[in-house]
Amino acid sequence: MRNATIEKMKTMKLTGMIRIYQTLYENSTFSKMTIDEALAGMIDAEWDERYNRRLAGLIKRAKLRFQASIEQLNYEKKRGIDKGLILRLSGCEWIREAKNIIVTGKTGAGKSYLACALGHQACLNNYTVRYFNCLKFFDGLKFAKADGTYYKKMNKIKKTNLVILDDFGMQVMDTPSRLMLLELLEDRYENAAVIILTQLPIDKWFDIIGDPTIADAICDRIIHKAYTINIKGGSMRKFINNSGNKEPLLVL
Repeated sequence: MRNATIEKMKTMKLTGMIRIYQTLYENSTFSKMTIDEALAGMIDAEWDERYNRRLAGLIKRAKLRFQASIEQLNYEKKRGIDKGLILRLSGCEWIREAKNIIVTGKTGAGKSYLACALGHQACLNNYTVRYFNCLKFFDGLKFAKADGTYYKKMNKIKKTNLVILDDFGMQVMDTPSRLMLLELLEDRYENAAVIILTQLPIDKWFDIIGDPTIADAICDRIIHKAYTINIKGGSMRKFINNSGNKEPLLVL
């Protein structure tokens, strides 16, 4: 009977239940538990299994630049960061409300690391996330237009709860790029969240976007409902985290 039960659970892909069922059976724990306790234990194990499997998938598909988490962030006053704001953002209410975050600062200041920590937090809260480098992102969309996959890609991005656009404003945008950005923001306005990472102060965005009319429309859709974080100071890439890997430890 036991083997038949396990085979049925395998067919239904109840891997969490199988694990706890076998553990309880091998430890002769079933006889010491009520039916309610045994059932609750197996359901909890299955829930944990599915949650962890989904979380691993969300993180993999997010393609975050760094393996960062809110718990790893350290704070120094000279960085000019509001710690209370970061902790509030970690609750992900801003994603539910389809608000944006703009992070500015010099190269290496920790913008990408902070965004990846917020992206990881979003995955923990069951939100879909995608991280893009703007230089590669718009080139990729241009190729997609050429091979006929553009609308499929844009539809996929539209359904993503949080999109992170890194290195915005590294070069003056051409007409196709600014129209693509406007389309992306129009799709997400009031529906989904965006994080913009840039070295440029907001008042310089019009110059880099180019066309004043399109620039006005883009800025309106980003800035209107955005938290702004300006990381002060120089590069933090010299910091190495305690685990010994070569990813920077962000000091805020």
